[in-house]
Order: sequence, then structure tokens, then C-alpha cells
Amino acid sequence: MKIGELVKRHGVSVDTIRFYEKQQLLNPSARSAAGYRLYLEADSQRLAFILRAKSVGFSLQQISELLQIEDNKSQWQCSDVKNKVQQKIREIDRQLTELQQFRQALQQLDDACCGGNISATECSILAALEQGSAVKPEQHAAEQHNKEHN
Repeated sequence: MKIGELVKRHGVSVDTIRFYEKQQLLNPSARSAAGYRLYLEADSQRLAFILRAKSVGFSLQQISELLQIEDNKSQWQCSDVKNKVQQKIREIDRQLTELQQFRQALQQLDDACCGGNISATECSILAALEQGSAVKPEQHAAEQHNKEHN
């Protein structure tokens, strides 16, 4: 099949297929006399594997490693593949922890800010970012109270 058929079958762009070829994840099986890339059913199945692995979060490097195992299954054990999945789970857990920390820090900044119509020169968010530390909500509330009553 030609690249256009592969594109239609998998809902990806020609650029995506060429990118995967450039990354050496996918290679056309042959070329026609006119120079068109020709793909076999095995190439289509390989592309489907790549797309499914990508859809569950594997990076291109990790997909490459999985494809090496896929291409030489008899030389690997199921535990090798399971280890790859467990590594990815640990990576995602680290990312989730980091995202939660980002969210908490942003929430502190948001909670500390009055969001009012005062000049940004008084903005607690900007002040906290300038100073390199988040202003605690109770600290901001006390500062606002003092400004309003002085």
C-alpha cells in the first residue's frame, strides 16, 4: 500500500509517518518503480503498535525500546516488558507529584492575591515571584488589613 492508504487507515498525517521513519521506528518495506514508498500489512501493524504505545504515554525512545523487544520477542522475557511499564508508571507518578506541588504553589499565590483593582505594584503574586517565595494567604490578609486601616 502507498503512504496515502496508511494515512487513511490510521488517521495520521503523511508528516507523522515520515517523522516515524526519520526516527527509525517505521520503514517502508519497498519503493515502487516510480519511487513511491510501499508498505506491507506488517508496516501498518507496526504503525498501529506505535500509535497505541504513544496513546498510553510512552515516549519515542521508550517506543523504540518496546519495538526492539517486539521485533525479537524470543530473546526477551515478559518481565522485561513489564519492567518497562512499571518504569513508565513510576515516571508518571513522579510527574503527578511534581504537578501537585506546582498546583499547591500556584494555589498559594492565588489565595494570597486580592485580585482587586489596586496597582500591580502592590500585587502579592509578583512580590512573591520577585522574592522567590510564595506569600502565605494569612500573611497577605494581614498585609491587606494593615494597608486598609493605615
